Amino acid sequence: MNQPASRRHIVLMDTTLRDGEQTQGVSFSVNEKTSIARALLQTLGVDRIEVASACVSEGEREAVARICAWAAENGCAGRVEVLGFVDYKRSADWILGAGGKVINLLTKGSEKHCRKQLGKTLGQHLADIERTVEYARSQGLAVNAYLEDWSNGYRDSRDYVFELVRGMSGLGLGHFMLPDTLGMLSPREVADYLGDMREGFPELRFDFHPHNDYGLATANVLAAVETGIDCIHCTVNCLGERAGNVSLAEIAVVLRDMAGVELSIDESRIASLSAMVENFSGKRIAANTPVTGADVFTQTAGIHADGDLKGNLYVSRLGPERFNRKRSYALGKMSGKASLINNLDELGISLTAEEQAAVLKRIVELGDSKHVITTDDLPVIIADVLEDREQQEQQDARHVRLLNCYINTGLDVDSTASVRLAIGDAISQSSGVGNGGFDAFMDATGKIFAEYDFSLPELVDYEIHIPRGGQTDALTECFITWQLPGRKLKTRGVDANQVLAAVKATLRMVNLQLPARRHNAPPQDRQKTA
Repeated sequence: MNQPASRRHIVLMDTTLRDGEQTQGVSFSVNEKTSIARALLQTLGVDRIEVASACVSEGEREAVARICAWAAENGCAGRVEVLGFVDYKRSADWILGAGGKVINLLTKGSEKHCRKQLGKTLGQHLADIERTVEYARSQGLAVNAYLEDWSNGYRDSRDYVFELVRGMSGLGLGHFMLPDTLGMLSPREVADYLGDMREGFPELRFDFHPHNDYGLATANVLAAVETGIDCIHCTVNCLGERAGNVSLAEIAVVLRDMAGVELSIDESRIASLSAMVENFSGKRIAANTPVTGADVFTQTAGIHADGDLKGNLYVSRLGPERFNRKRSYALGKMSGKASLINNLDELGISLTAEEQAAVLKRIVELGDSKHVITTDDLPVIIADVLEDREQQEQQDARHVRLLNCYINTGLDVDSTASVRLAIGDAISQSSGVGNGGFDAFMDATGKIFAEYDFSLPELVDYEIHIPRGGQTDALTECFITWQLPGRKLKTRGVDANQVLAAVKATLRMVNLQLPARRHNAPPQDRQKTA
């Protein structure tokens, strides 16, 4: 009879460095494998790790040797395991030479594999297994056994699987590891098959090794544990062949929260280890990946932010604090007042209700135009909105408005700009050429303002700022310092396009300096083209 779930301890065996490295395009260097192994054992606290397949390469041997040497120095040599093959001395000697202490022997858990791949009977295969196990144990290796393709093997011939296990049961093996190699089992089949194995061999210790081809790996783990299995194999970030193995992060939270079992791992370290494996493997996880994805603790809908603000209505047991992460509230076209308030509180910024409404309006406008807005963008947006409001309070309306601006630039050619402005009640347009897009804009606008007896002041400083952590489409702040008679004036503009940010900073300066002449259009045609 199983122990009460609340008192059971489930062992996790991570095989990122062996099965996970079978992911297409993934090959860890020696240093990377060593770093991941140390992080898994020391930082995260995984119970066991499988680090390589025997006899693969000299580089693999060096990685195993380094990992095993470190593990021996830190008292966890027995927690490092290497996959070996039914080849008598070859795999065992390779593992021993690298300092390994545990061999996971790959046996044929399917009659089809035994007959067609090996060309042997079950009896012949068992004889080879016995000889290999006896030699490995005589050399001091602990031996576990994989039943390769066990799930298909059981489905095709339960008798074969039972005879194989019965034949190995007296060899002194530690774990009998049952893989759903092709990820083809349903949770009900997992419970039935594993329940049958445990009933048939109650004295043996079975591990479950799931793959995710049908997207059922996590559900299958839950079924396995509820059936009585106390050791589960997994990988970081779901690495593995085809659709990968079951995710360590997912089963960690599912087993704790839904099965009520105990685990050895420190779940606050899961996200940092995920990021390490992501960088070393080159395989990026989706932003909505459970537990570790960039967006999984971000509320986007304004109604959700409102519910959290008023009573944590959309907060669950799966909180970001468990994983040393923080909850955030997205800014965009779906943002509401609560989303903004939550972000303002996070930044320690206080705005009046009227200012909040103006800032939220700008955020929605930016989101509608598909801008990705981050918390780092918020101070930039606030400053821009408040500066606009201050300027409009100083005058009835902006005297100069940009109606259209087309800038063309390229390699080894002059840039050109076509500008259309509303100045008071008049509309003027012009084109210009320059050394860069902003220079061309200044040439075009200079021609327009000359008709109003207004000369653009000298530019004495030009700064571009992108918020920390900004991407290539981040909002950009442009600060321009202008030399006016007897003083300097600094204006700013904000836009995802760096040149347009400078354009907005320039127009802000013009609106502060150009006398309002709403009824005084230039003597020439109001539709002026230079």
